Amino acid sequence: MFLASKHVVTVAVIVAMSSSVFAQISPAPAVKSGYAPVNGLKLYYEIRGSGEPLVLLHGGVVGITMFGQNLDLLSQKRKVIAVELQGHGHTADIDRPLSYEAMADDVAGLLKYLGIDKADVMGYSLGAGVALQTAIRHPEVVRKLVIVSAAFRRDGFYPEVLAAFDQMGPSAGEPMKQSPLAKMYPNVDWSRLFAKLGDLLRKDYDWSKEVSAIKAPTMLVFADADAVRLAHAAEFYGLLGGGRGDAGFDGSKRPVDELAVLPGLTHYNISSSPALSAAVTPFLDAPTSATTQVE
Repeated sequence: MFLASKHVVTVAVIVAMSSSVFAQISPAPAVKSGYAPVNGLKLYYEIRGSGEPLVLLHGGVVGITMFGQNLDLLSQKRKVIAVELQGHGHTADIDRPLSYEAMADDVAGLLKYLGIDKADVMGYSLGAGVALQTAIRHPEVVRKLVIVSAAFRRDGFYPEVLAAFDQMGPSAGEPMKQSPLAKMYPNVDWSRLFAKLGDLLRKDYDWSKEVSAIKAPTMLVFADADAVRLAHAAEFYGLLGGGRGDAGFDGSKRPVDELAVLPGLTHYNISSSPALSAAVTPFLDAPTSATTQVE
Protein backbone atom coordinates (compact mmCIF):
# COMPACT_ATOMS: atom_id res chain seq x y z
CA MET A 1 0.00 0.00 0.00
CA PHE A 2 1.12 3.55 -0.62
CA LEU A 3 0.24 4.86 2.85
CA ALA A 4 2.73 4.96 5.71
CA SER A 5 1.38 6.05 9.06
CA LYS A 6 -0.29 4.67 12.16
CA HIS A 7 -3.44 4.46 10.04
CA VAL A 8 -2.00 1.92 7.60
CA VAL A 9 -4.07 -0.95 8.97
CA THR A 10 -7.22 1.13 9.11
CA VAL A 11 -6.82 2.34 5.56
CA ALA A 12 -5.81 -1.09 4.26
CA VAL A 13 -9.09 -2.55 5.45
CA ILE A 14 -11.17 -0.21 3.31
CA VAL A 15 -8.81 0.79 0.49
CA ALA A 16 -8.89 -2.17 -1.87
CA MET A 17 -6.21 -1.07 -4.26
CA SER A 18 -2.51 -0.40 -4.58
CA SER A 19 -0.31 1.28 -7.13
CA SER A 20 -0.43 -1.98 -9.08
CA VAL A 21 -4.06 -1.29 -9.92
CA PHE A 22 -3.06 1.76 -11.92
CA ALA A 23 -0.47 -0.28 -13.80
CA GLN A 24 -3.13 -2.82 -14.79
CA ILE A 25 -5.44 -0.29 -16.41
CA SER A 26 -5.22 -0.73 -20.17
CA PRO A 27 -5.94 2.05 -22.66
CA ALA A 28 -9.65 2.71 -22.30
CA PRO A 29 -12.05 1.74 -25.06
CA ALA A 30 -14.89 4.08 -25.94
CA VAL A 31 -16.29 5.24 -22.63
CA LYS A 32 -19.40 7.33 -22.18
CA SER A 33 -19.50 9.25 -18.91
CA GLY A 34 -21.98 11.52 -17.25
CA TYR A 35 -23.62 12.77 -14.09
CA ALA A 36 -27.11 11.67 -13.05
CA PRO A 37 -29.17 14.02 -10.85
CA VAL A 38 -30.47 11.61 -8.19
CA ASN A 39 -31.47 12.29 -4.58
CA GLY A 40 -29.59 15.58 -4.43
CA LEU A 41 -26.40 14.06 -5.87
CA LYS A 42 -24.70 14.48 -9.20
CA LEU A 43 -23.86 10.79 -9.45
CA TYR A 44 -20.94 10.07 -11.75
CA TYR A 45 -21.08 7.02 -14.03
CA GLU A 46 -19.19 5.51 -16.93
CA ILE A 47 -20.61 3.18 -19.58
CA ARG A 48 -18.52 0.65 -21.50
CA GLY A 49 -19.63 -1.96 -24.01
CA SER A 50 -23.10 -3.02 -25.08
CA GLY A 51 -25.57 -5.76 -24.28
CA GLU A 52 -27.18 -6.80 -21.00
CA PRO A 53 -26.61 -3.99 -18.46
CA LEU A 54 -24.35 -4.62 -15.47
CA VAL A 55 -24.08 -2.01 -12.72
CA LEU A 56 -20.61 -2.12 -11.13
CA LEU A 57 -20.11 -0.67 -7.64
CA HIS A 58 -16.65 -0.02 -6.18
CA GLY A 59 -15.35 -0.40 -2.64
CA GLY A 60 -14.64 2.32 -0.12
CA VAL A 61 -12.29 5.25 -0.80
CA VAL A 62 -11.21 4.21 -4.31
CA GLY A 63 -13.44 4.81 -7.31
CA ILE A 64 -14.09 2.96 -10.56
CA THR A 65 -10.35 2.49 -11.24
CA MET A 66 -10.09 -0.19 -8.55
CA PHE A 67 -11.55 -2.73 -10.98
CA GLY A 68 -8.51 -2.38 -13.26
CA GLN A 69 -8.66 -4.59 -16.35
CA ASN A 70 -11.97 -6.10 -15.20
CA LEU A 71 -13.67 -3.01 -16.62
CA ASP A 72 -12.63 -4.07 -20.11
CA LEU A 73 -13.10 -7.80 -19.50
CA LEU A 74 -16.64 -7.46 -18.19
CA SER A 75 -17.65 -5.06 -20.97
CA GLN A 76 -16.69 -7.43 -23.77
CA LYS A 77 -20.20 -8.89 -23.90
CA ARG A 78 -22.31 -6.52 -21.83
CA LYS A 79 -22.98 -2.88 -21.07
CA VAL A 80 -21.04 -2.07 -17.90
CA ILE A 81 -22.34 0.92 -15.96
CA ALA A 82 -19.65 1.74 -13.42
CA VAL A 83 -20.71 4.15 -10.68
CA GLU A 84 -18.83 6.35 -8.24
CA LEU A 85 -20.77 6.47 -5.00
CA GLN A 86 -21.50 9.45 -2.77
CA GLY A 87 -18.32 11.35 -1.84
CA HIS A 88 -16.13 9.04 -3.94
CA GLY A 89 -14.18 9.83 -7.08
CA HIS A 90 -16.02 12.29 -9.31
CA THR A 91 -19.23 12.23 -7.26
CA ALA A 92 -19.18 15.15 -4.85
CA ASP A 93 -20.39 14.63 -1.31
CA ILE A 94 -23.63 16.16 -0.03
CA ASP A 95 -24.98 16.91 3.42
CA ARG A 96 -26.10 13.33 4.07
CA PRO A 97 -24.50 10.51 6.06
CA LEU A 98 -23.13 7.59 4.12
CA SER A 99 -25.51 4.65 4.34
CA TYR A 100 -25.92 1.48 2.32
CA GLU A 101 -29.63 2.16 2.05
CA ALA A 102 -29.30 5.71 0.69
CA MET A 103 -26.63 4.69 -1.80
CA ALA A 104 -28.85 1.79 -2.95
CA ASP A 105 -31.60 4.32 -3.59
CA ASP A 106 -29.07 6.29 -5.64
CA VAL A 107 -28.36 3.22 -7.78
CA ALA A 108 -32.08 2.68 -8.39
CA GLY A 109 -32.39 6.36 -9.27
CA LEU A 110 -29.53 6.08 -11.75
CA LEU A 111 -31.19 3.16 -13.53
CA LYS A 112 -34.40 5.15 -13.80
CA TYR A 113 -32.46 8.13 -15.15
CA LEU A 114 -30.80 5.91 -17.78
CA GLY A 115 -34.13 4.35 -18.72
CA ILE A 116 -33.07 0.84 -17.66
CA ASP A 117 -35.86 -1.25 -16.13
CA LYS A 118 -33.70 -4.12 -14.87
CA ALA A 119 -29.96 -4.78 -14.64
CA ASP A 120 -27.44 -7.15 -13.15
CA VAL A 121 -25.82 -5.53 -10.12
CA MET A 122 -22.29 -6.36 -8.94
CA GLY A 123 -20.61 -4.74 -5.98
CA TYR A 124 -17.33 -5.14 -4.14
CA SER A 125 -16.81 -4.51 -0.41
CA LEU A 126 -18.62 -1.23 0.37
CA GLY A 127 -20.23 -1.44 -3.05
CA ALA A 128 -21.36 -5.00 -2.33
CA GLY A 129 -23.26 -3.72 0.69
CA VAL A 130 -24.90 -1.18 -1.60
CA ALA A 131 -25.67 -3.91 -4.14
CA LEU A 132 -27.26 -6.05 -1.42
CA GLN A 133 -29.45 -3.18 -0.30
CA THR A 134 -30.39 -2.47 -3.91
CA ALA A 135 -31.70 -6.05 -4.20
CA ILE A 136 -33.46 -5.72 -0.83
CA ARG A 137 -35.01 -2.26 -1.34
CA HIS A 138 -35.51 -2.31 -5.11
CA PRO A 139 -35.85 -5.97 -6.13
CA GLU A 140 -37.72 -5.03 -9.28
CA VAL A 141 -34.58 -3.50 -10.85
CA VAL A 142 -32.18 -6.39 -10.13
CA ARG A 143 -31.93 -9.26 -12.62
CA LYS A 144 -28.87 -10.99 -11.13
CA LEU A 145 -26.79 -10.05 -8.10
CA VAL A 146 -23.03 -10.51 -7.56
CA ILE A 147 -21.62 -9.84 -4.10
CA VAL A 148 -17.82 -9.68 -3.78
CA SER A 149 -16.04 -9.68 -0.41
CA ALA A 150 -18.82 -8.44 1.85
CA ALA A 151 -20.62 -9.54 5.01
CA PHE A 152 -24.37 -9.72 5.61
CA ARG A 153 -23.71 -9.12 9.32
CA ARG A 154 -21.05 -6.89 10.81
CA ASP A 155 -19.34 -9.68 12.76
CA GLY A 156 -18.69 -11.45 9.47
CA PHE A 157 -15.40 -9.55 9.31
CA TYR A 158 -12.36 -10.71 11.27
CA PRO A 159 -11.91 -9.02 14.69
CA GLU A 160 -8.83 -7.11 13.56
CA VAL A 161 -10.80 -5.70 10.63
CA LEU A 162 -13.57 -4.55 12.95
CA ALA A 163 -10.96 -2.97 15.23
CA ALA A 164 -9.63 -1.01 12.25
CA PHE A 165 -13.16 0.12 11.40
CA ASP A 166 -13.55 1.34 14.96
CA GLN A 167 -10.43 3.51 14.66
CA MET A 168 -11.31 5.10 11.34
CA GLY A 169 -11.78 8.86 11.43
CA PRO A 170 -10.82 12.14 9.73
CA SER A 171 -7.10 11.80 10.50
CA ALA A 172 -6.94 8.59 8.47
CA GLY A 173 -7.67 10.67 5.41
CA GLU A 174 -4.61 12.88 5.78
CA PRO A 175 -2.11 10.47 4.10
CA MET A 176 -4.42 10.28 1.11
CA LYS A 177 -3.44 13.83 0.15
CA GLN A 178 -0.02 12.51 -0.94
CA SER A 179 -1.38 9.42 -2.68
CA PRO A 180 -1.90 8.70 -6.40
CA LEU A 181 -5.62 8.90 -5.75
CA ALA A 182 -5.33 12.55 -4.73
CA LYS A 183 -4.01 13.35 -8.21
CA MET A 184 -6.74 11.31 -9.85
CA TYR A 185 -9.52 12.75 -7.68
CA PRO A 186 -8.33 16.24 -6.63
CA ASN A 187 -11.76 17.36 -5.44
CA VAL A 188 -12.33 14.63 -2.85
CA ASP A 189 -12.37 15.82 0.77
CA TRP A 190 -10.43 12.88 2.19
CA SER A 191 -10.85 13.74 5.86
CA ARG A 192 -14.61 14.15 5.44
CA LEU A 193 -14.83 10.90 3.46
CA PHE A 194 -12.94 8.89 6.09
CA ALA A 195 -15.03 10.43 8.86
CA LYS A 196 -18.25 9.38 7.12
CA LEU A 197 -16.89 5.93 6.28
CA GLY A 198 -15.89 5.46 9.91
CA ASP A 199 -19.40 6.38 11.06
CA LEU A 200 -20.89 3.89 8.61
CA LEU A 201 -18.50 1.02 9.34
CA ARG A 202 -18.90 1.30 13.10
CA LYS A 203 -22.66 0.72 12.87
CA ASP A 204 -23.88 -2.74 13.75
CA TYR A 205 -26.14 -4.48 11.26
CA ASP A 206 -27.63 -7.88 10.51
CA TRP A 207 -29.35 -8.44 7.18
CA SER A 208 -29.98 -12.18 7.66
CA LYS A 209 -33.73 -11.99 7.24
CA GLU A 210 -33.53 -9.70 4.22
CA VAL A 211 -30.85 -11.83 2.50
CA SER A 212 -32.97 -14.95 2.94
CA ALA A 213 -35.79 -13.22 1.07
CA ILE A 214 -33.73 -12.19 -1.99
CA LYS A 215 -35.27 -13.65 -5.14
CA ALA A 216 -32.70 -12.55 -7.73
CA PRO A 217 -30.16 -15.26 -8.66
CA THR A 218 -27.11 -14.40 -6.57
CA MET A 219 -23.42 -15.22 -6.72
CA LEU A 220 -21.12 -14.72 -3.75
CA VAL A 221 -17.38 -14.28 -4.39
CA PHE A 222 -14.64 -14.21 -1.77
CA ALA A 223 -10.86 -14.41 -1.72
CA ASP A 224 -9.37 -17.39 0.10
CA ALA A 225 -7.59 -14.88 2.36
CA ASP A 226 -10.38 -12.33 2.62
CA ALA A 227 -11.24 -9.77 5.30
CA VAL A 228 -14.50 -11.69 5.64
CA ARG A 229 -14.37 -14.95 7.60
CA LEU A 230 -14.83 -18.01 5.37
CA ALA A 231 -17.24 -19.46 7.92
CA HIS A 232 -19.36 -16.35 7.40
CA ALA A 233 -19.16 -16.81 3.64
CA ALA A 234 -20.56 -20.32 4.05
CA GLU A 235 -23.30 -19.01 6.33
CA PHE A 236 -24.08 -16.31 3.76
CA TYR A 237 -24.47 -18.98 1.08
CA GLY A 238 -26.70 -20.99 3.40
CA LEU A 239 -29.07 -18.04 3.80
CA LEU A 240 -29.53 -18.07 0.04
CA GLY A 241 -30.38 -21.77 0.09
CA GLY A 242 -26.96 -23.13 -0.81
CA GLY A 243 -24.82 -25.74 0.89
CA ARG A 244 -27.74 -27.77 2.23
CA GLY A 245 -27.23 -31.03 0.40
CA ASP A 246 -25.68 -32.89 -2.49
CA ALA A 247 -26.62 -31.64 -5.94
CA GLY A 248 -27.03 -35.16 -7.31
CA PHE A 249 -25.06 -36.93 -10.02
CA ASP A 250 -26.68 -34.86 -12.76
CA GLY A 251 -26.55 -31.59 -10.76
CA SER A 252 -30.31 -31.24 -10.91
CA LYS A 253 -30.56 -30.50 -7.19
CA ARG A 254 -28.00 -27.72 -7.09
CA PRO A 255 -29.30 -24.29 -6.05
CA VAL A 256 -29.60 -21.38 -8.47
CA ASP A 257 -27.26 -19.27 -6.35
CA GLU A 258 -23.50 -19.77 -6.50
CA LEU A 259 -20.47 -19.43 -4.22
CA ALA A 260 -16.89 -18.91 -5.38
CA VAL A 261 -13.73 -18.72 -3.28
CA LEU A 262 -10.87 -17.50 -5.45
CA PRO A 263 -7.42 -18.89 -4.56
CA GLY A 264 -4.32 -16.81 -4.05
CA LEU A 265 -6.18 -13.54 -3.52
CA THR A 266 -7.01 -11.19 -0.65
CA HIS A 267 -9.65 -8.57 0.06
CA TYR A 268 -7.26 -5.97 -1.29
CA ASN A 269 -6.54 -7.34 -4.77
CA ILE A 270 -9.61 -9.37 -5.71
CA SER A 271 -11.37 -6.40 -7.35
CA SER A 272 -8.58 -5.90 -9.90
CA SER A 273 -7.72 -9.56 -10.50
CA PRO A 274 -8.86 -10.97 -13.87
CA ALA A 275 -9.85 -14.09 -11.93
CA LEU A 276 -12.87 -12.10 -10.72
CA SER A 277 -14.33 -11.47 -14.17
CA ALA A 278 -13.47 -15.05 -15.19
CA ALA A 279 -15.45 -16.34 -12.20
CA VAL A 280 -18.56 -14.19 -12.56
CA THR A 281 -18.95 -14.14 -16.35
CA PRO A 282 -20.43 -17.67 -16.70
CA PHE A 283 -22.95 -16.84 -13.95
CA LEU A 284 -23.96 -13.60 -15.65
CA ASP A 285 -24.13 -15.26 -19.07
CA ALA A 286 -26.33 -18.17 -17.96
CA PRO A 287 -30.04 -17.92 -18.85
CA THR A 288 -32.29 -16.76 -16.05
CA SER A 289 -35.14 -19.16 -15.35
CA ALA A 290 -38.58 -17.57 -15.39
CA THR A 291 -39.19 -19.12 -11.98
CA THR A 292 -36.43 -17.01 -10.44
CA GLN A 293 -37.53 -13.64 -11.76
CA VAL A 294 -38.72 -11.10 -9.25
CA GLU A 295 -42.44 -10.56 -9.51
